[in-house]
Amino acid sequence: MVHSSPTVNILEVLRVSPPPSDSVTLPLTFFDLGWLKLHPVDRLLFYRVPELTRSVLVSKLKSSLSATLRHYLPLAGRLVWNPTDTKPSIVYSPDEKDAVYVMVAESNGDLSSLTGDVPRTATEFHPLVPELPVSNESAPVLAVQITFFPNQGFSLGVTAHHAVLDGKTTAMFLKAWAHNCKQEQDHPLPHDLTPSMDRTVVRDPTGLETKLLNRWMSASDNKPSLKLFPSKEIGADIVRVTYRLTRENIQKLRERVEAESRTGAELRLSTFVITYAYVITCLVKARGGDPTRRVCIGFASDFRSRLNPPLPSTYFGNCIVGAGDFDAKAEPILEEEEEEGKGFISAVESLSGWVNGLCPENIEKNMLSPFEAFKRMEPGRQMISVAGSTRLGIYGSDFGWGKPVKVEIVTIDKDMSVSLSESGDGTGGVEIGLCLTKDDVERFGSLFSLGLKLK
Repeated sequence: MVHSSPTVNILEVLRVSPPPSDSVTLPLTFFDLGWLKLHPVDRLLFYRVPELTRSVLVSKLKSSLSATLRHYLPLAGRLVWNPTDTKPSIVYSPDEKDAVYVMVAESNGDLSSLTGDVPRTATEFHPLVPELPVSNESAPVLAVQITFFPNQGFSLGVTAHHAVLDGKTTAMFLKAWAHNCKQEQDHPLPHDLTPSMDRTVVRDPTGLETKLLNRWMSASDNKPSLKLFPSKEIGADIVRVTYRLTRENIQKLRERVEAESRTGAELRLSTFVITYAYVITCLVKARGGDPTRRVCIGFASDFRSRLNPPLPSTYFGNCIVGAGDFDAKAEPILEEEEEEGKGFISAVESLSGWVNGLCPENIEKNMLSPFEAFKRMEPGRQMISVAGSTRLGIYGSDFGWGKPVKVEIVTIDKDMSVSLSESGDGTGGVEIGLCLTKDDVERFGSLFSLGLKLK
């Protein structure tokens, strides 16, 4: 059942600044530049706290955000690309009165229906996340929205500029903010939540930064511009739905691959590979169509530990590299033959190969290839990509009122990507978020259930 849209009213807009601090300028690295014009990532965390009052909620979140920004100063700043600068920088300046804008809102919506797994209208999540206004020369790094649901709880919407921080940095910031709010005192942050701002650790021996800048410049009439690529309108027929794989489901799928794969190569059978390959299989089969058609399949991988020397695990910024195949064939996945699960085995073998190919030597190829690939793609090609990760521990964001009851990545409806996170119940399973048409949800859901019943 799809519910009608609730009303969300903005009550006030707060400017939250860090404690008195020096100004900071951080240059973007090539890892950041790869995401310069992609839409921001909107995360939405829901908390069930029926006894909470709005004044207590806003007061605690505001003071703890300010304390946390002391350690995350760039988040209170702006991404700036002046016409005279060769590349954009992140600038925080107290003289410019830089701050994070926090929208305070109230909703008459039903928290239980919003946090369910069943299909929900995708657009009803949009009023719960703030927008980042982007001009040619400037963009805020972060925006926050606190939405109070009287006698139910609240949601925390966080919109982050993708050229400034990746999922790992966003999760680290959210957990640091939650830590400070729960402690109710400005203690030093634990080491694993204290960001490392040193940019000199990122080396660029092949001039990838310049190559990326040239490509972005050519996409905007050879002028410096931070303007984002336009996002498509989301129709009323798009619904958001959550599927789950338990630890036991994942293990059974893993055992199926081990028993049936005929490739001689050593397969990477991580939770990510098994889960994403299973979702890819169901999405390609749900679309059906001509088996000779091509599918664009992508994902991004954290490179902090893959570099030589590795970066600190707490490195602030982007350190992810995209991988996959823009021209994957649908045929091996659509093939049925006698073995029902053969398409899934094929997807695992392909995905495992792409993951095994993640190495520093391939960074430049992986970061430049999308520019050419998107130019030659035919309209309507099926695009499958992934946001989030099962390793971010986003459900650990406890602000003192318990863990979130549900986390959503709202952005996935813009490009029909897949969101992945660890299961909120701590049992080692995976939550899979999708935005599809109602008809596609029916087809995907039946394939998803059927595949788990195969022996």
